[in-house]
Amino acid sequence: MPFLEAVRLALDTIRVQKLKSFFTLLGVMIGVMFLIAVISIVEGMSQYVENDFAGKIIGVNTYNFRRRPDFTPNESDDQWREFMRRPRIYAPEVELVRTTIPPGSRSAIVNETFMYAVGGSARPRMVQAVATEADYFQIKKFGIANGRAFTPQEVQAGARVLVIGVEVGDHFFPDLDPVGRELRVKGTPYQIIGVIEKQGSVFGFSMDRLAIAPYTSPMHRAIRPRGDIEMLMIQAPSSELVNEGIESAREVLRGARHLPPAKPDNFAIETSESAMQFFNELKGKMVLFGTALPAIGLVVGAMVIMNIMLVAVAERTREIGIRKALGATRGNIMSQFLIEAATLSVIGAAIGIGLGIAMAKLIAAFTPLPAGVALWSIFAALALGAGVGIVAGVYPASRAARLDPIEALRQE
Repeated sequence: MPFLEAVRLALDTIRVQKLKSFFTLLGVMIGVMFLIAVISIVEGMSQYVENDFAGKIIGVNTYNFRRRPDFTPNESDDQWREFMRRPRIYAPEVELVRTTIPPGSRSAIVNETFMYAVGGSARPRMVQAVATEADYFQIKKFGIANGRAFTPQEVQAGARVLVIGVEVGDHFFPDLDPVGRELRVKGTPYQIIGVIEKQGSVFGFSMDRLAIAPYTSPMHRAIRPRGDIEMLMIQAPSSELVNEGIESAREVLRGARHLPPAKPDNFAIETSESAMQFFNELKGKMVLFGTALPAIGLVVGAMVIMNIMLVAVAERTREIGIRKALGATRGNIMSQFLIEAATLSVIGAAIGIGLGIAMAKLIAAFTPLPAGVALWSIFAALALGAGVGIVAGVYPASRAARLDPIEALRQE
């Protein structure tokens, strides 16, 4: 039987036996639907992390000198204790690292935490308090929507000035221009001199709740009472100079801390690749656990298709006998039933793809999770659907091909 004729026959079977066909396709539909949804969410998160997360959280061409890594997947108790034993970072070491940075680089001390702020007539609210230096705005590519950023001179003078995010301004000074007004952070008054352009959110976390003050202002002691420094953020002028700056900083720090060659670093120097490595490990686990349910659905779908095709062989025994009597070979009979099974499975996969894309869009619309449908996943799902149908149809097709034509013609 020609390929298109076998496909037409399968479609006629679906049209005539709608309910049975629906339950035949259900397992494949569910498996493919969840497979597409999981891949779409993981793909969307990958694009989001590469394009937005790394740029907004880490910064482009940047590396950070810290006491301990910020991204530590599967951190054990021993690792945590080792991190806590590390020496704290103070200004002299920061200045030592600054002597190693490539020409044309920017750097900024950064201390940050969450604190309550009070201002205007609004109730107190938690803000992301940041104590930093003037280059921070260029490193993070923060545009100023209103007012201005603070200057190196204001940092040197320890001025009590503040640059805030739009969400902070809207909360404390609704329908008012916040520039020139006062906001108290942990009891200390600061004058607002600028508002950052809207940054949006990262995985549901708002980037517009910022309250940024000079590192030399009281904000520093409020965040780090010991006077130590959380991190030094450095932005190299090009990606090629990032590794050069990291190695120079590592060499100088190890010498300053008298670390012998065999002893590991007791500090961390992180790049956006560190964050990506963390995410890639998380991504692998998400794919592993996220495909478990689709795999079960596909196995169930394959079993249902096999059972339905066995029933079809039993129902069409006389038809098979007539075809064999007219000269159809075993290969003709087997290919007919394989094509029918594969057609059923591919249709189920196609419906599952549509439902999976819709499910991914709904998740993206109503949750912080991004979703981006990968074109390769659609073709992979169709191929998987055809594969499930072929595998499930092999036994029924071989059984049909082995039928004796004389015995088959006797069937009523």
